[in-house]
Amino acid sequence: MPRQRLHLESSTLADAVGRGLVALLGAAIAWYGLMTVLLAFKVSPATVDDISGYRTAFDYLSGLEAGDISSSDRLIIAIVAVAAALVAAFLLWRALPRPHLARHAIEVEETELGRTEIQPRAVERAVESAALQHPAVVGARARYDDDRIDLAVTARRATDLVETLRDVEERAFESLAVHELRPAHVDVTLAGYDSPKRRELR
Repeated sequence: MPRQRLHLESSTLADAVGRGLVALLGAAIAWYGLMTVLLAFKVSPATVDDISGYRTAFDYLSGLEAGDISSSDRLIIAIVAVAAALVAAFLLWRALPRPHLARHAIEVEETELGRTEIQPRAVERAVESAALQHPAVVGARARYDDDRIDLAVTARRATDLVETLRDVEERAFESLAVHELRPAHVDVTLAGYDSPKRRELR
């Protein structure tokens, strides 16, 4: 029995927020790395402090005492902390892996008497047959995977490959439409070409 593959779903929002946080952290590291480089090149510390504000912020924060923080300040800090905790919890929940079967049957119709399904291999075979009807294709292997079809073809010759791959893609979509199958994203790749030298070695 063929081994089934699993896919892990990812959250677009979580990915975007994560990339944004990484970008901010990278920008901060680059900025203060630049300040370190300026100090290494004997730039005046006062000038570097005017640019970065590090010493000014450090002196201000180190000089704070309990009496300097009012009740409204504590309330604002608490609200920000809770909001940050909620965002972190949401990102953690969205980042949890959610595996699902990559290959699954396509449900065509469901009635009181039952339902009609099309197995993945039938979809693959329809696309492969359409590709093999092209005169410049000698081999085709399709893989239906998570609502997309990866089609690897072997061409008869190395010339006109771009046009051949484009025609094969169009034939694949036409075959899906003729068989009234749900349109899928089709990726056509070249697996090789059957040159005369290879045929002589067989």
